[in-house]
Amino acid sequence: MDREEYNRLFHKHKLNLVAFKPLNDCDEEVLKLVNAAIEAEREACAKFIEHDYVRRFERPWRDDLSAAIRARGKK
Repeated sequence: MDREEYNRLFHKHKLNLVAFKPLNDCDEEVLKLVNAAIEAEREACAKFIEHDYVRRFERPWRDDLSAAIRARGKK
């Protein structure tokens, strides 16, 4: 994740509203940002599989792999 992606997530999840709180008072907000970053990275990986990387494989296999990536962490 680069700085621009981080800034987008930071503002999307309104973490700028708690920017001046002590870090130990922001556990919920920090966890929200970390989970959003993980989800964004999973989605990027799934899109990479679908569109860029495995065009040489059969579509059902590709769809299964991208769905498995998106499903991680949703237990």
